[in-house]
Amino acid sequence: MHVAFFLLLGASLARFLLRHPWEDRSPWIVALSGALASLYLLGPVLGTRATPRRIAWLGTVVAVWTVLVVLAPSFAWCAVPLFYTGLRTLPPRAALGLVALLTVFVVAAQVQLSEGGFDPNLVIAPPAVAAIATAVFVHADRQAERQRALIEDLIRTRRELAAIERREGTLAERQRLSMEIHDTLAQGLSSQQMLLQAADRTWDADPSTARRHVRTAESIAERNLAEARRFVHDLAPADLAEGGGLEEALRGLAARESAVFRVDGTAVPLPDRVQSALLRIAQGALANIREHAEAASAALTLTYLDDQVVLDVADDGRGFDPAAVREDDGVRGHGLPAMRVRARQLGGTLTIESAPGEGTVLSAAIPLEVRP
Repeated sequence: MHVAFFLLLGASLARFLLRHPWEDRSPWIVALSGALASLYLLGPVLGTRATPRRIAWLGTVVAVWTVLVVLAPSFAWCAVPLFYTGLRTLPPRAALGLVALLTVFVVAAQVQLSEGGFDPNLVIAPPAVAAIATAVFVHADRQAERQRALIEDLIRTRRELAAIERREGTLAERQRLSMEIHDTLAQGLSSQQMLLQAADRTWDADPSTARRHVRTAESIAERNLAEARRFVHDLAPADLAEGGGLEEALRGLAARESAVFRVDGTAVPLPDRVQSALLRIAQGALANIREHAEAASAALTLTYLDDQVVLDVADDGRGFDPAAVREDDGVRGHGLPAMRVRARQLGGTLTIESAPGEGTVLSAAIPLEVRP
């Protein structure tokens, strides 16, 4: 529209100067054309909203154009870009009124320019052009409004999705922390409590044994402190951070819990997250054995198969009915649900074989990554 306006303005000025020798009104026509061009250039600077400055600017432009049309009807068709300017700036009724006023001036100018008498086309064409211009603008404006509404909906949807993702991230982090706390701090505190209670019972009768229990509790507290610092920073378990790998970590865990540890198959490198998950599962399983099974012995077996790695934790305790323990059962705390979640997150499975009075075998199978 801006380019069209200046082309029409230049063409109208050229037509006037070519058809009319230099006249007394010619300086006024040239000056008003320059003033109109300068005023039009200010439009984009003032924006498109119907502010008082913008409305005053539009009124000045229309007034200068009206004087030009009165002095030289050749400038009448410069009204077409002004149609759009008025429609963009003014409220609907005021804009339609301005379009009608400009159309009247265009019709009057065309009739004045006609040399062969009255021509109906001169009366019909300007209103038709004004109607088409208005219809095109209204249609484009409605399309733009629908697009704005769609964009707003998309932005709102993106914000809602971002909020949902943040909530899911928070819940996932809570779940991670709850599992980490259960598998480390809670177990350590339980062990410390049992050791300190044993030390209290034997303090007078067997001071050396009591001191040994206290030193063991101190060692567990130190290890738990290291674990707490590491899982807060989402690092590997302390046993793995020492650099010995999963087998050494499980061997050390089994030694602390007085369990037997065995490795079957050919060892293959495992991702850090798989090692962490299997170690946490072993810690949780041994904690359950210590707290609930009343077992005389326990065994850890790490088996490397062609397509998966399997960790078995067996005990000869009192056992239980696995069908009676739901995943959301709060009686056994976070232990079994946490183990299932850890295995499921890696595409693995957790199975439990047990019966009252017959001990328990817990098996966690994690698939190995496909290698070429």
